[in-house]
Amino acid sequence: MTRPTHGTLHHVEIWVPDLSRALASLGWLLATLGYTVSQSWASGRSWLLGPTYLVLEQSPSLTADRHDRRRPGLNHLAFHEATVRQRLAVRETGSQLGVHIERSLRMGRRLADEAPVGTVRVPTDGRTVPDVAAQVVRLAAW
Repeated sequence: MTRPTHGTLHHVEIWVPDLSRALASLGWLLATLGYTVSQSWASGRSWLLGPTYLVLEQSPSLTADRHDRRRPGLNHLAFHEATVRQRLAVRETGSQLGVHIERSLRMGRRLADEAPVGTVRVPTDGRTVPDVAAQVVRLAAW
């Protein structure tokens, strides 16, 4: 196995007040993104994808009984997806998927039509973050 790139995320451990609720909320998403259950115990579960793992644990040491994203600490996790269509397909289920994809495409067209002269749109689908960032830096002449 090759060593992970320096600076790559090793793991995230999230303490939750209700493990069963957290598993229902995030378990399906992690599986959809390719994570596999690595360990499972009475008060927690861990998932693995490549060299990175994520842990949900119901700890007895919590100082609050609910999450508040405005408190200090973890605000949210964001995962990479290849395209807007893939992101929406993971997030939206059922009959509303088509509605959300069409809305996203419509907003993209609106942005293109109403953007001020000189606005540059940088395509991101299927590209890495460093590749997009390099193009932005070149275009901005930084």
